[in-house]
Amino acid sequence: MHIRTPADLGAVIRDRRKQLGLDQAELAARIGVSRQWVIGIEHGRSRAELGLVLRTLDVLGVPLDTRSKDDKSAPRKTPDIDAIVSAARKDRP
Repeated sequence: MHIRTPADLGAVIRDRRKQLGLDQAELAARIGVSRQWVIGIEHGRSRAELGLVLRTLDVLGVPLDTRSKDDKSAPRKTPDIDAIVSAARKDRP
């Protein structure tokens, strides 16, 4: 999975939240933040506190992959970030 921008990260978070059937208020309560914070991160706010972003990914069960581009180990099944971002962009008015 390649997350290149804050908007990409927001799309992943939004997609996973919806997969889990959580609304923004429920996710916010699990993270310990406001619903407005969740809205901001889902819209790609670039100045979100890293600790809260990591807590969000943990709550959603989204693993971080630390392999380098040169690592040829067996690929893991991961979401197609390009498809998620493309779908998220189509949802915008």
